[in-house]
Amino acid sequence: MRDSSASSSASSSVTDLYCTPSSSRSCLFLPSTARDFSLSASLSACMRPYEGAVEPMQIDVDPQEDQQNAPDINYVVENPTLDLEQYASSYSGLMRIERLQFIADHCPQLRVEALKMALSFVQRTFNVDVYEEIHRKLSEATRELQNTPDAVPDSGIEPPPLDTAWVEATRKKALLKLEKLDTDLKNYKGNSIKESIRGHDDLGDHYLDCGDLSNALKCYSRARDYCTSAKHVINMCLNVIKVSVYLQNWSHVLSYVSKAESTPEIAEQRGERDSQTQAILTKLKCAAGLAELAARKYKQAAKCFLLASFDHCDFPELLSPSNVAVYGGLCALATFDRQELQRNVISSSSFKLFLELEPQVRDIIFKFYESKYASCLKMLDEMKDNLLLDMYLAPHVRTLYTQIRNRALIQYFSPYVSADMRKMATAFNTTVAALEDELTQLILEGLINARIDSHSKILYARDVDQRSTTFEKSLLMGKEFQRRAKAMILRAAVLRNQIHVKSPPREGSQGELTPANSQSRMSTNM
Repeated sequence: MRDSSASSSASSSVTDLYCTPSSSRSCLFLPSTARDFSLSASLSACMRPYEGAVEPMQIDVDPQEDQQNAPDINYVVENPTLDLEQYASSYSGLMRIERLQFIADHCPQLRVEALKMALSFVQRTFNVDVYEEIHRKLSEATRELQNTPDAVPDSGIEPPPLDTAWVEATRKKALLKLEKLDTDLKNYKGNSIKESIRGHDDLGDHYLDCGDLSNALKCYSRARDYCTSAKHVINMCLNVIKVSVYLQNWSHVLSYVSKAESTPEIAEQRGERDSQTQAILTKLKCAAGLAELAARKYKQAAKCFLLASFDHCDFPELLSPSNVAVYGGLCALATFDRQELQRNVISSSSFKLFLELEPQVRDIIFKFYESKYASCLKMLDEMKDNLLLDMYLAPHVRTLYTQIRNRALIQYFSPYVSADMRKMATAFNTTVAALEDELTQLILEGLINARIDSHSKILYARDVDQRSTTFEKSLLMGKEFQRRAKAMILRAAVLRNQIHVKSPPREGSQGELTPANSQSRMSTNM
């Protein structure tokens, strides 16, 4: 916006953002950093309102904005402080393998160790294809490590040889087990509904152990046809949710979370829930939180994670209690206002237990709430490398950090009529020029209602006509009340006159309308 080749629309935005240092702030001027605008550009900016062009504060969308918001998948983490063994022990099944592979892909320092751990664990499964893939990656990583200039010769860094005997034996075992489970399922279908459900679940578990997620999802879904109780439906939903998370099919996850929550066992319970129901509800909320996080609905994700129960958070196939603390804490910090943060996070007796597992996140939240923004943002930067090694949080780290910083800037300025940008820059541990750029963007987005005095480096709040604003709100509330009142009167009239509509029967059903009553789909008894 301050480049000498900026367009005339940008110059109009600048004149609206910046004000003079004098007491009469109605007179606008271009700041020192934008004085190199040409005279013709300035004149065209002044004449624009008369030419029917865009009003000030309306700017063209940057064509590179979408690219900037897109997650960077090729980043490298250089300085992690992650205890890999402790981290891996928090997960089980395919989730442990996927998380270790994600760390290996993005952290050269931990690549060999992560791949060795993944290779060791995958040999406990039937997943032969992933075993061969991890072994190939480990061989490449070891060769790269040996070719580095500071590599120690004969240091014993050699990948284990490819266990072809294990590969062949495991393939045969997997095939034999598949045939047995398939035969058992055919027998179950003729004997018992309950056994049929177990047969589909066993077959789904086997496909999952082999890494065949598509067939695992099919088997778990087929169990739905044999569900006769709420318990069966919930178990089926949890299995489908688990595989859908592995497939990152987030719409499927939310759909089956909704189905599970609508079962009588979950929906009809009020007040204190038993331990089993609380555990199920925690799993559903955690899965829904992951789906909302993936959809970049951070506030909704925070609400889901905040509803998890610490005593019943046992879902190592998807995430750990530490993940709940980090995901929920950062999403809340980025989207909650001070009242929501205090009520739902800081004063929450249940979520406080999660935060005890992640003291750094807890301290960040408290520093933010206490308006100690410099130390809060510094601590966020210190843990950024570890967050970038989390496969579900990494694509959102940059966006969440930006939202947290913007919210801090907004909260810092909200009580003031004017603020010295030099002191503000010190509070946020940044330079005045960088702070000015950030504030400019926030003003353009309408997040801060203020103007910048670039010469004196002072941020002035705009004068808001509270009287007009109050009248506008009152009129809107009156219109909404009128709309609701009319709807209630209409509903009361419909009920009083017993007006009802008969739905047409389904095609091919026994209750098809006869010619005599086909014309009486709507009956009105006055």
